[in-house]
Amino acid sequence: MNDLSGFHAGELAVQQRAGVGAAAARLAGMLEPPDLGRGAGRFLAERTFAALTAHDRGGRLWITPVTGPPGFLEAIGLADLRVHTMLAVGDPLHDLPPGQQVGMLAVEFARRRRIRVNGTLTAADRDGLTIRVDQAYGNCPSYIRPRTLEPAGPEAVVPVVRHGDALTAADVDLVRRTDTFLLGTTHPDRGADASHRGGPAGFLRVTDERTLWWPDYPGNNMFNSLGNLAVDPAAALLVVDFATGDTLHLSGTAQVDWTATGADDEGGTGRRVRFAVEALVAGPPIALRAGDEPRGRARSRP
Repeated sequence: MNDLSGFHAGELAVQQRAGVGAAAARLAGMLEPPDLGRGAGRFLAERTFAALTAHDRGGRLWITPVTGPPGFLEAIGLADLRVHTMLAVGDPLHDLPPGQQVGMLAVEFARRRRIRVNGTLTAADRDGLTIRVDQAYGNCPSYIRPRTLEPAGPEAVVPVVRHGDALTAADVDLVRRTDTFLLGTTHPDRGADASHRGGPAGFLRVTDERTLWWPDYPGNNMFNSLGNLAVDPAAALLVVDFATGDTLHLSGTAQVDWTATGADDEGGTGRRVRFAVEALVAGPPIALRAGDEPRGRARSRP
């Protein structure tokens, strides 16, 4: 396994600028080598939804949904994760190449729990994927919108996959309605990462057909995503319409804008992230749909 102990220089730089270096240092132990034979493995085995960050065969970064029945994520030993599903034809990471570093986030929306998994994709075949896991650790439940996801019925028509480099009116409508998106980032040595972003509907803003931004809310102070962006601006977004299963994949670059705190600083952090769209795939729908929402409310505002 790779030596991923401790924070990398980008994470440390953002932590220091945000004034949370001491608080973040207390969390460094979460980055130690994983033990999938314990709680993390059991959590993964019960999931039906995850998101995977990786590069396609052209080297472009994407983040895509990975779904299946409970058990489709299977821990093999202490540090190998088998993903028993295939990415659909038309998915931007369909036929993704093995031998690269990837990031995965498994989410239980109903109980607002999530686990990050980072490692190396060692195999990609007709039966699924195998990841040699370097890190596996939980994140706090903040900003996760509680929802139950249930298997969808068979699709009546073959979905149309649309490629482009700018948002359409339908894409803008989806973005402006969403309360959840998944963010993919990468680091030249530490590899890819997948993370969750949530807030009130409309927190992901559209500036124009090729530019989005969102406020950065307070989190766990580790700054895995923003630390990656401090070193490598490559980024990817995944927006899912959980009512219909429709997916919108965006790939491009992102940068953190450090602003003064004030009335227009919704997150109260003095930070916002600006994303430039370079490529777009309105991909095949996921095989899950949102059912009745469980009791409880996500923390959507700081």
